[in-house]
Amino acid sequence: MGDMANSSIEFHPKPQQQREAPHAGGFGCTLAELRALMELRGAEALQKVQEAYGDVSGLCRRLKTSPTEGLANNANDLEKRRQIYGQNFIPPKQPKTFLQLVWEALQDVTLIILEVAAIVSLGLSFYAPPGEESEACGNVSAGAEDEGEAEAGWIEGAAILLSVTCVVLVTAFNDWSKERQFRGLQSRIEQEQRFSVIRDGQLLQVPVAALVVGDIAQVKYGDLLPADGVLIQGNDLKIDESSLTGESDHVRKSADKDPMLLSGTHVMEGSGRMVVTAVGVNSQTGIIFTLLGAGGEEEEKKDKKAKKQDGAVAMEMQPLKSAEGGEMEEREKKKASVPKKEKSVLQGKLTKLAVQIGKAGLVMSAITVIILVLYFVIETFVVDGRVWLAECTPVYVQYFVKFFIIGVTVLVVAVPEGLPLAVTISLAYSVKKMMRDNNLVRHLDACETMGNATAICSDKTGTLTTNRMTVVQSYLGDTHYKEVPAPSTLTPKILDLLVHAISINSAYTTKILPPEKEGGLPRQVGNKTECALLGFVLDLKRDFQPVREQIPEDKLYKVYTFNSVRKSMSTVIRMPDGGFRLFSKGASEILLKKCSNIINSFGELRGFRPRDRDDMVKKIIEPMACDGLRTICIAYRDFSAAQEPDWDNENEVVGNLTCIAVVGIEDPVRPEVPEAIRKCQRAGITVRMVTGDNINTARAIAAKCGIIQPGEDFLCLEGKEFNRRIRNEKGEIEQERLDKVWPKLRVLARSSPTDKHTLVKGIIDSSTGEQRQVVAVTGDGTNDGPALKKADVGFAMGIAGTDVAKEASDIILTDDNFSSIVKAVMWGRNVYDSISKFLQFQLTVNVVAVIVAFTGACITQDSPLKAVQMLWVNLIMDTFASLALATEPPTEALLLRKPYGRDKPLISRTMMKNILGHAVYQLTIIFTLLFVGELFFDIDSGRNAPLHSPPSEHYTIIFNTFVMMQLFNEINARKIHGERNVFHGIFSNPIFCTIVLGTFAIQIVIVQFGGKPFSCSPLSTEQWLWCLFVGVGELVWGQVIATIPTSQLKCLKEAGHGPGKDEMTDEELAEGEEEIDHAERELRRGQILWFRGLNRIQTQMEVVSTFKRSASFQGAVRRRSSVLSQLHDVTNLSTPTHVILSAANPTSAAGNPGGESIP
Repeated sequence: MGDMANSSIEFHPKPQQQREAPHAGGFGCTLAELRALMELRGAEALQKVQEAYGDVSGLCRRLKTSPTEGLANNANDLEKRRQIYGQNFIPPKQPKTFLQLVWEALQDVTLIILEVAAIVSLGLSFYAPPGEESEACGNVSAGAEDEGEAEAGWIEGAAILLSVTCVVLVTAFNDWSKERQFRGLQSRIEQEQRFSVIRDGQLLQVPVAALVVGDIAQVKYGDLLPADGVLIQGNDLKIDESSLTGESDHVRKSADKDPMLLSGTHVMEGSGRMVVTAVGVNSQTGIIFTLLGAGGEEEEKKDKKAKKQDGAVAMEMQPLKSAEGGEMEEREKKKASVPKKEKSVLQGKLTKLAVQIGKAGLVMSAITVIILVLYFVIETFVVDGRVWLAECTPVYVQYFVKFFIIGVTVLVVAVPEGLPLAVTISLAYSVKKMMRDNNLVRHLDACETMGNATAICSDKTGTLTTNRMTVVQSYLGDTHYKEVPAPSTLTPKILDLLVHAISINSAYTTKILPPEKEGGLPRQVGNKTECALLGFVLDLKRDFQPVREQIPEDKLYKVYTFNSVRKSMSTVIRMPDGGFRLFSKGASEILLKKCSNIINSFGELRGFRPRDRDDMVKKIIEPMACDGLRTICIAYRDFSAAQEPDWDNENEVVGNLTCIAVVGIEDPVRPEVPEAIRKCQRAGITVRMVTGDNINTARAIAAKCGIIQPGEDFLCLEGKEFNRRIRNEKGEIEQERLDKVWPKLRVLARSSPTDKHTLVKGIIDSSTGEQRQVVAVTGDGTNDGPALKKADVGFAMGIAGTDVAKEASDIILTDDNFSSIVKAVMWGRNVYDSISKFLQFQLTVNVVAVIVAFTGACITQDSPLKAVQMLWVNLIMDTFASLALATEPPTEALLLRKPYGRDKPLISRTMMKNILGHAVYQLTIIFTLLFVGELFFDIDSGRNAPLHSPPSEHYTIIFNTFVMMQLFNEINARKIHGERNVFHGIFSNPIFCTIVLGTFAIQIVIVQFGGKPFSCSPLSTEQWLWCLFVGVGELVWGQVIATIPTSQLKCLKEAGHGPGKDEMTDEELAEGEEEIDHAERELRRGQILWFRGLNRIQTQMEVVSTFKRSASFQGAVRRRSSVLSQLHDVTNLSTPTHVILSAANPTSAAGNPGGESIP
């Protein structure tokens, strides 16, 4: 413990005080005591609490807090607690400084080659050969050069260095701003994460970082615990501690058996209250993160104290009571030290393309240098028959350096180093703009993957519907009411039972508050289905608050919280006469099967036989469901004091019920959804609805949204039927069977989380259709975690989503609205198109520049485009063009085409036609100018000029024409699908206009005043007009190319395919491990370790790997038999895998604000 305890020393004002005063700062516990306490588990921990503090309330007294009222909301007291026990915050790693980023940018091979060339060139220009150059060195220094020109030899080297500096600074600045944006985004996500605590008896939502030791926190289903604590009171609380222990079984927590709750673990069922005992670097997660070196400062200590640390590590590993956990941490540590980068589909294609182009460039530049050197050597020493003299060496070397620089220039122009820049700019720009469209992107590449999406599996509640539920129909006392009944029409007994059943049997955190604005709708807080029921109570002119005050939460005898297996929630209270009453609510078709009585119009019981039930389903429930209503049954049961049942035998307890009422809850479709779904379908994206609701309701809503249209061939299945169709006799899922189902499937109702994951995985792995499917999934509940993780793009709900869902997702919809997904598709396609536009432009320039430099050098021993000019062209092409073309805003037209799919090449045939077509035009013009230009303009020829000769008008015209053609071709590059009007929407992109005009202005300055450094000589107005004229010719030529039908050009190859099939298979095999790795790598992206992320993601991974390791769960299956016996009506549960996940992914009414699974 020794060394590690000090890692948090910065939090205590005086470390000594801890050793002297037994109780720091007037509190009854020291930090070390609490840390030691939190390392114990189960009975041990309970014993320690009893020995040291008597009981949990004794611990609360020592921490000066009240188990019911919480801390006083007193700033000084909170600050004092932070001083002594630390803050709930783990310092992230230091971001890279700007200089580090500059250093990284300098590692680029091409830039290093250029720097070397420039320095050699500089050195040589300052070196004056001894004595006058004799005739013996040949015509090397012939040509009338005055003193000024000779001294200007250094300029070329300096100019190259300057351009290199420019490129490096631009790259570094980009990386730096990307890092900063990413950190900003992370901190935004962190700040939005809040937790419920009780202070001054009020339930408050405070930011996670504001939690202090001694706070009383409310925990509920779906929460990710932000700090360590001891449970004060809990209802049916189950925790998934796999992120700390690697054990995937849920641990049942209770104040009298195992009260220890650890940070970074997930609440899978139930609710409760805990007192916070350790925060930040002192919590269990914090300790592990300190070990991983996430605490930054610990990094340095680690190296110095490696030996001591080993002891500490051994000590620290104790809390991970299982061997598996220890191994897991070891694995984590290994992973933490190996930075891995995750490549998206687009990045994969681009890297491959860039490498291919780079290789070609390298070959071309090597050939250029060799030809130049050979030509020179043969010309000088063989043809002219000269001898190499010692004093001529520097002159010759200068020639060789010049050749070398030309070679490097060819390479620089060939390598499209603007590609990564274009991708970064395009993605960063899109992400920033997507924030305005309510998409908070957590992983950059998700943005571009979304453009290729072919299928969306959406939740119903809250995404397609408004998630503002209201009871519109009810069946009470033998009467079916089509609107809320008048209280006077109901017998007092029924009314009283109903009010109690609804008020008590719902999470007490669910409330209906008065509207914020006058005339607004009342605010619904908590689970929406429960809000609807409470609203029904208010509509019946009764109030739920007095009932709750009469029976407060801690008086509830037993609570069976909602989960996706039970699909119901029950609460037991003790009656004044010593007996018990159980209230239950849940999916009507499930609960009615457990009812044996029903209350008639006089408030008396009458028998309820299976025949009556079938009657009721036909006459009441199905008509409600066909109106798109969700039906909930409310029932109760009394137990006398003598016949107290075994409360753990849930099937026994929740049976023999008496039905009070069946209500139909409406959740209206969001007004903008049908239009959004129509856009998706037009864009070639299939929308499927996956919901926990019953099939009739789901079908009615799907028809309203336009997911299913009359006359279409589609399937609407229930989870049970879906499983029957996709599994073989042994109960295993078969891909062929799945392939028969999913293409037509539009609605999957009454589905479990496993079904959702199976469907998503099945669609992704399917190899039917002509292209692999790219699937997006929306989810809000903890149970959606595995499906969100498995999907290509996971959308979590920002408002209704649980922490687990958000952590598993790639994009968070800040307004929970389906139409924001359409925006994401539009931006994703736009990113793809922007990169293609840039490629089309860049490759045209590359092809032309390389061929010009290469042939020019071979024929005239000198590149018509000088090194510095090439670098300027490179700057326009790469940096500026990537800015201009990557920031094109998306248009609705993007939604009119089908998605590209995974295997579509980056450079389509049309683009290839454009690239080659424009290259032909540009090369024709440049070679014409190079060889007959001096005649046409009546100027001196610039060919075969000696070393250091002044710049010629001839070559300046070539350079200027070249740049003009690029500028006009940049406008052509705005369209890549062969559209005619290249100016369409040009003014909606101010960046593009600014860059084109800016480049033009700078070009004028370079040509007229660039002089020697840019090898330019000023041009006359007439010459300028000719250059412009040839440039404008690009636009005309573009129209000519557009008329040639691409279909005729079979010979054109596409380029930039994704990774091939064989490359895929290995990845698929390693997927079990990979998925964790993948999550790991995502976290490293942007060097951020948001400290809970790791744990959350591991938890989802545990759930996902559950699918894969069914065998080891046999024991768990037996232990869970009690839960599973309720599932007797679900067929095909013979496989442990299926069973486990149904049990392992509970959803509770209390904390599932999406309410998806309450039918």
